[in-house]
Amino acid sequence: MDISFIFFMYLLLVNILTFSLMGMDKRKAKRNERRIPEKTLFMWAVVGGTIGSIIGMYFFRHKTRHPSFKIGLPFILLVQIFVFIRFLLPLYVFT
Repeated sequence: MDISFIFFMYLLLVNILTFSLMGMDKRKAKRNERRIPEKTLFMWAVVGGTIGSIIGMYFFRHKTRHPSFKIGLPFILLVQIFVFIRFLLPLYVFT
């Protein structure tokens, strides 16, 4: 199996999961239930689910007033893009 396919599937699944976590946390907030810790939401973003987190944040209108999310998630995405371009892309281009 091609490594780029595995990488793409990993990112797809992690982003679906983080999108779902944002929705679950919003539902729990409305019901006054025990919430998903912000640390957990950020952890899933850092391991590759940043796009799912950002889309979920605006789709569910959840955490949009928190500066740590409004600034932090785009910052994480920029760092991930930099790492991909700087370190991972050359591996794909020159192999």
